Amino acid sequence: MRYLPLTPDDRAQMLGVIGAPDIDALFADVPRAARLAGPVDLPAHAGEMEVERALSALAALNRPAGAGPFFCGAGAYRHHVPATVDHIIQRSEFLTSYTPYQPEIAQGTLQVLFEFQTQVAALTGLDVANASMYDGSTACAEAVMMAKRVTRRGKAILSGGLHPHYAAVTRTLAEAEGMQTVRQPAAVDAEAAVVDAIDDQTACVVVQTPNVFGVVTDVSRIAEAAHAKGALLIVVTTEAVAFGLLKSPGEMGADIAVAEGQSIGNALNFGGPYVGLFACREKFVRNMPGRLCGETVDADGRRGYVLTLSTREQHIRREKATSNICTNSGLCALAFSIHMSLLGGKGLGRLARVNHARARELAAAVAGAGVEVLTPRYFNEIAVRVTGSAAALVDALAADGILAGVPYSRLDPHAGLDDVLLLAATETTTSEDIAALTAALSAKAAR
Repeated sequence: MRYLPLTPDDRAQMLGVIGAPDIDALFADVPRAARLAGPVDLPAHAGEMEVERALSALAALNRPAGAGPFFCGAGAYRHHVPATVDHIIQRSEFLTSYTPYQPEIAQGTLQVLFEFQTQVAALTGLDVANASMYDGSTACAEAVMMAKRVTRRGKAILSGGLHPHYAAVTRTLAEAEGMQTVRQPAAVDAEAAVVDAIDDQTACVVVQTPNVFGVVTDVSRIAEAAHAKGALLIVVTTEAVAFGLLKSPGEMGADIAVAEGQSIGNALNFGGPYVGLFACREKFVRNMPGRLCGETVDADGRRGYVLTLSTREQHIRREKATSNICTNSGLCALAFSIHMSLLGGKGLGRLARVNHARARELAAAVAGAGVEVLTPRYFNEIAVRVTGSAAALVDALAADGILAGVPYSRLDPHAGLDDVLLLAATETTTSEDIAALTAALSAKAAR
């Protein structure tokens, strides 16, 4: 039996109260092209055993990242997650079902979030971090809204090196908030164009390093140009392991840093759930979205942890609130924090150097296999130009058991970069994997 608690009469009464003629009227803001013309082409119903059998067959069609050579990145990276992480996240003293608004029964959760914030602040080189966001893209969008509150200006410049999905999420939220976003054309190296675009109406500049093409940029010059015009610099990082080797956003003059934390402690999980990192300079903390945990003492002088900023009542105020993000990715943040604690600063640095070494090996190998490496400075990801369609090449190599990266056209179909392929290498990439890819590319080029 299906659980449908509302009768047709109940629904008619509800529609009558809000003045809507039918249920379809509730979706008037959804573009007609995005709506289904009819029911989804799925079986109407089936028993539990039949559903399990059908879903198992669908799952079997997927190719796991560990099943063979794997070079996909573009914002989601395959890294080794120690078994210790999966064990510790199950311990109830660190993750409870209680809300952090009840510190007397949620000290474990609050302490983890406090430690998480400390780690994120250290990684980003900024003064204060929140207790996490949903993911990197929504953190980016929230950072732009925060810049609007701080500067009282209404324009955001989005670099041509920003991940297209991050740009799309930011544009969606900005449009709802009445803010203008100016996304620059996709560019492998976009520093000069960003500097030239900053004017007196700019609230913030959003740049990514390493960018979506893998290019590493010292954004200090962009920071100087933004600050000269009274704008904020927002630095985006989609590969958190890069913090172990590269100069931090704070060192380069960033006012706000956001990142995707999936790479540390969290598996690919077919795209989620992930964990957004968000940090800023202390003078902006009152405008920061999300939760902020702090350390205090109880009546007996013993150390304890509480939610310091972003009370529940703030979010009930809706349009008057700083942000309507009133939660955090607790489980993923816990996994991140555990993995970071296991690595430590030196361990993260060693891991980052291994990633870079693998990428150098990859770049050297594919350069001799009939493709052009476009990325001049990189961490663990490069962009290459292939002959013909990158998407077609990926499909062809997938049939041979090699997941050969992400076509840029998949991220941005209208950029005119159909021959650009994004390749990532991490500590999980072997020399045998790289040799298999190189051989496959050479064979395709010879045809």
